[in-house]
Parts: sequence; structure tokens; C-alpha cells
Amino acid sequence: MLTVEEIDQMSLVQKLQVMESLWESITHHEEEYLSPAWHEQVLKETETSFANGQEVAVDWKKAKQELRKLFE
Repeated sequence: MLTVEEIDQMSLVQKLQVMESLWESITHHEEEYLSPAWHEQVLKETETSFANGQEVAVDWKKAKQELRKLFE
């Protein structure tokens, strides 16, 4: 396991890669995790905003590329 000190020594890109790997690992076992009740409400609000044209869909791969450009 990584210590806080080891994480502090990592570059931002390395930290983001570790976070992405952790997220991927978690999603492979999503049946083990329950979302908090407020998630449903937020999702409903976002769905309504999207339906009303207040939210814009962005391809996830493209979004990740754009975010990586900001932090390189």
C-alpha cells in the first residue's frame, strides 16, 4: 500500500493514473458498493437539466483527453 508520503512524491499525472486504476478496480466489483441515497436525487436533477438542454453530453474519452491536457 502507498503511504501519504509516497503519494506526495508522485507527479500529478501519476496520481491521476493511480486514481483511474482504482476507479476501474472498484467498478469491476460495483455490486459490493451501495450509492448514497442523495446520488439518485442528483442524477434525476442532471437528467432533467439534460432534457431541458441545460447540460451537454461529452464523450468520456474526449473528456479525459481534455482533462489530461490541463494537467500535463
